[in-house]
Amino acid sequence: MTNTALITGASSGIGKEFARYHASKGGDLIITARRAEALEELKAELEAKHGITVHCIPLDIAAQGGARKLIETVQSQGLTVDILINNAGFGGHGSHIDRDWKLEESMVDLNVKALMELSHTFGADMVNRGGGRILNVASTAAMLPGPFQAVYFATKAFVMSYSQALDEELRDQGVTVSSLNPGLVHTGFVDAANLSGTGLSKQKGDTPQNVAKLGYDGMMKGRLVIINERRLAFMLNWITPLVPRRALLKSVRSMQTKSA
Repeated sequence: MTNTALITGASSGIGKEFARYHASKGGDLIITARRAEALEELKAELEAKHGITVHCIPLDIAAQGGARKLIETVQSQGLTVDILINNAGFGGHGSHIDRDWKLEESMVDLNVKALMELSHTFGADMVNRGGGRILNVASTAAMLPGPFQAVYFATKAFVMSYSQALDEELRDQGVTVSSLNPGLVHTGFVDAANLSGTGLSKQKGDTPQNVAKLGYDGMMKGRLVIINERRLAFMLNWITPLVPRRALLKSVRSMQTKSA
């Protein structure tokens, strides 16, 4: 029986730690991201350390037809995906109407459309084989409206909702779908999303290693929604829903406003 995990966005951050953790458990890997050199370095590291097999597929799944190309490459190589970890995604700070439309569209293409296409195809394959695991990386942003990151927050809300619905559809066929909703994680996300100087960027945050382990372990247990901090989980699940919507919007806006 195979134990192969396909991980998107595997060249850095949480995705890289997912790959390391899965390899430490003796599982083979299919890793994909845009940077071929970073993938090859990770492949060499994991194969030498754990004696497993790593397949590298460098491409941009946010590009037109990117997710389909990844699917076709996996299929043409005769690989089986037992675990799918949809980790790739990005955000961006600023008023929605001031941000470049192509960037906003690309965010939807990667955070939503690519994730959905991969889940649709490989989820069906898992059902046909009688089992499998899917972990979709969302965010605590999924549980809030997001002024100054309107599209990012909305895409993560989609991921969380979609994952739960898909899990209900597939669970009795042997496939579980989990949503990982971390708070701030110390990767390159803050700089890439231009969030430096905001209240959000000043939060304590968590390590990618810890988030990857919690997410992976939660996925293997079939947990529906995984939040890496208990205090944050309590606040989002039990306090935030009671806050008046306008007050919540102003609070999030303040958290994402850059200091002068």
